[in-house]
Amino acid sequence: MAIAPGVEAPRFAGIELGGPHALVFYKSTCSVTQMAGPPLARLGEAFPGSVLGVGQDPQATLDAFAEELGWSFPQVPDLEPYDVSNAYGIASAPTLVVIDGAGQVASVVESWDRDGMNQAAAVLADLLGTGAPTLSTPDDGLPAFKPG
Repeated sequence: MAIAPGVEAPRFAGIELGGPHALVFYKSTCSVTQMAGPPLARLGEAFPGSVLGVGQDPQATLDAFAEELGWSFPQVPDLEPYDVSNAYGIASAPTLVVIDGAGQVASVVESWDRDGMNQAAAVLADLLGTGAPTLSTPDDGLPAFKPG
């Protein structure tokens, strides 16, 4: 089970972004992450400088994957033994973790969950004092939920 809202987010050099932000945990070979690519791209576009991808692959693989999916947000690797992923309790991909400006987990969404992803985007928007994007709608061809 992923880290719970209200808990202090683990700190790792190169993983933190100043202020409220979102971490997108993923593995490039995960079909659910690939499916969720366009909505996650919209997340990055809506909140430039406030979204970071944390992938379980080498940097070159992460960069190519992000380019393929149109992700504009930066990527950092979390390689074996997956210290960052383990500290956040990541068990499925993708997992979206929103962290407030005080370093507390504000929202967590595991797998592909349309409502959860839209709600997490609204939480981040509220923390940043901006409008919330809609990441996915029922008519975009994606399922409402798909386990990762």
